[in-house]
Amino acid sequence: QVQLVESGGGLVQPGGSLRLSCAATGSTRYIKTMAWYRQAPGKERELVAGFTADGSADYADSVKGRFIITRDYDKNTMYLQMNKLKPEDTAVYYCNAQGTRWTDVLDYWGQGTQVTVST
Repeated sequence: QVQLVESGGGLVQPGGSLRLSCAATGSTRYIKTMAWYRQAPGKERELVAGFTADGSADYADSVKGRFIITRDYDKNTMYLQMNKLKPEDTAVYYCNAQGTRWTDVLDYWGQGTQVTVST
């Protein structure tokens, strides 16, 4: 069992920055990949940025050059540094972790943190 808790969301002006954190607790040894998703009102949940099993990072085209994803393996924490924020970045941001335990596929989600970009 893995618990994911996001933090760092809030209200920011366009062009500003925020850093989101996702703290993983529990059976973190089974985690193979971690990623950030977001969901805006009336839209489907979309992948923002994530790590593959080999540790490489991938980004959605809409955030490339503005967002940076990092992971602290010692602290079991993933971060999303968001720069040059735009109103269209407004959404609930969710932390996701996936892994395997023998033949079982594991999929965990955090509760989400609200990011609002507005004047």
